[in-house]
Amino acid sequence: MAPWALLSPGVLVRTGHTVLTWGITLVLFLHDTALRQWEEQGELLPPLTFLLLVLGSLLLYLAVSLMDPGYVNVQPQPQEEAKEEQTAMVPQAIPLRRCRYCLVLPLRARHCRECRRCVRRYDHHCPWMENCVGERNHPLFVAYLALQLVVLLWGLYLAWSGLHFFQPWGLWLRSSGLLFATFLLLSLFSLGASLLLASHLYLVASNTTTWEFISSHRIAYLRQRPSNPFDRGLTRNLAHFFCGWPSGSWETLWAEGEDEEEEGRSQAV
Repeated sequence: MAPWALLSPGVLVRTGHTVLTWGITLVLFLHDTALRQWEEQGELLPPLTFLLLVLGSLLLYLAVSLMDPGYVNVQPQPQEEAKEEQTAMVPQAIPLRRCRYCLVLPLRARHCRECRRCVRRYDHHCPWMENCVGERNHPLFVAYLALQLVVLLWGLYLAWSGLHFFQPWGLWLRSSGLLFATFLLLSLFSLGASLLLASHLYLVASNTTTWEFISSHRIAYLRQRPSNPFDRGLTRNLAHFFCGWPSGSWETLWAEGEDEEEEGRSQAV
């Protein structure tokens, strides 16, 4: 590996996240917080649990940021085979979508300019992870947000437990200034993680993505339908997202919804 590869955005972002995570954890242990009090009292279970949660959230972060989000395979094919693939993959009612990398984009896929790849069930490109969130890593991304929020809220409580405001201002600033800055940082991160988790749980429950939610008026396969063609109810949406059940392609699901709407229109007539 070339030395300058160590200065790539992905390496810098992940290194920064790791350093920040353990730096905040160290601040909480070094100051007179509840962690310190538990340790002095011989109650090791809460500190160990907190450390395990921090480690778990960091491992989930690295897993989501490093794994394949669901890149569309790019394999040159003869023109005749391409036509057969188009017929098999995309119902005739759906306009074919192309990009400079893929012959035909599957439904719900999108080209990411940052990754320079096409991603299946594209949700968004996360700059904090320097990776796309797509079909393969979206469930882990939601799990990471949930675990990270637990760690942040617990850290917020620990930081607050170490802030004692009865000292003179100058002495308090020297002894607790870093802990107070940590408290403010944790507050900001907790708010962001809460909003992200809430929004993604809503998207998962309705079987849509961030890109589809924001740009539905510009997406051909969504403009043709009055409602979300992939929504199959809360239970089935959650089962498919987290467990992959029921299985099946998005093209098939879209076509089934089209047939159901045609049956509804015919019955109404």
